[in-house]
Amino acid sequence: MKPTVIAEGVDGLFIQNNRFNTTLVSFNFYLPLAEKDVSVNALLPYVLTSCSQKYKTFTELNLALNMLYGAGLSVSVSKIGDAQLIKIAISVINDEYSIDNEQVIQKATDLLMNLIFEPKVDGEAFCETDVEREKRKAREHILGEINDKRLYARKRLIAEMFKGSEYAVSAYGTTELLDKVDGTALFNAWQNMLSTAYVRVQLVGKTLPDNFFAAITDKFSKYNRKVNNGYKNLTELKPRTEINNVTERLDVAQGKLVMGFSSDVWGTDAYALTVATDIFGGGTYSGLFSNVREKLSLCYYCSASANKNKGYVMVDSGVEFKNAACAKEEILNQLKLVQNGEFEDNVFAASKKNILNSLNSSYDSLGALDNWYCANIYCDDIKAPEEVGKIITDLTLEEIISAAKGIKLNTVFMLLGKEGE
Repeated sequence: MKPTVIAEGVDGLFIQNNRFNTTLVSFNFYLPLAEKDVSVNALLPYVLTSCSQKYKTFTELNLALNMLYGAGLSVSVSKIGDAQLIKIAISVINDEYSIDNEQVIQKATDLLMNLIFEPKVDGEAFCETDVEREKRKAREHILGEINDKRLYARKRLIAEMFKGSEYAVSAYGTTELLDKVDGTALFNAWQNMLSTAYVRVQLVGKTLPDNFFAAITDKFSKYNRKVNNGYKNLTELKPRTEINNVTERLDVAQGKLVMGFSSDVWGTDAYALTVATDIFGGGTYSGLFSNVREKLSLCYYCSASANKNKGYVMVDSGVEFKNAACAKEEILNQLKLVQNGEFEDNVFAASKKNILNSLNSSYDSLGALDNWYCANIYCDDIKAPEEVGKIITDLTLEEIISAAKGIKLNTVFMLLGKEGE
């Protein structure tokens, strides 16, 4: 699928889906990951979608959304490869279900553009009241991640595994960086986003309204855009000569053992890595589930996932403190079995089927389909889920084993209790 050029560094993508009575429109801004900028960038979409010059308060904005048959706004901030993705989206019923076939999709998009391009500002600064309100929410979100110990352990692993690179930082940044954000800094970040981010505007729905992208072209024409292509600079995770072992002790009842692995394949074509990782620690047929969790009872949960853009594999497990060392040893043993091709044909078939089912589930919601295409930002030829499914289906056993052999332990993060420290 080839996108439509809307403006300099701005592409449009119509993703047709006839299964739903609603349409989703998303503006996706890709900026290079940079520790000094992540917190202010992450705060920006939340302030933008709380009010604007036209809708001075959230009450006024909420009334406007209700007038559009209960249209819904959504915001997210994430890391895709070496990019920080800022997503601002709106969902609305299809025109055919409105009274007198009202053009609600276009009106909803106009509302979204009003929020993005015409925020409530005071000169060259966002209103401090709005900024401080959203900063309080953002601070609660960042601190809340520490309370989710499974999420905390995963993020700590990434920070240790990619120490020294921008990918180590959280997509939401830190409370220390957040505290430094004021209305002027946020205004500068807004201007930078509209001027330098690569932008993908996606519409997921039955039909593309006439001249839909024309109004968007007009909005971006007011900016002297020069895209910062730093988001494209994917850096791979280099193998370590010495394993990085990190142990942290907190007041927790259940230990967390999270292991990070580098791989020889990464980027858009690392499909064999996906299957190898699934055989290693995907469904109930995988080595980690059937042996480490079920047969040996070394973990409360244990699974593996692959990040193909960055070329790493993560094993995520919850353990009793006394079982952490044994669990680590058996996890590595299960990886070795996959690397040696010591798994049954039915496991190979079950893994492919599981991945194909997961790909098909991308069509279960407009948001899931929107996220699928957002994640495929590094592909010149954007593939639909079923196209990737065909590639997965055709992978050979030899290709899977070859990908598995390139998986090498890089970092081990253990979160243990304070007892026995």
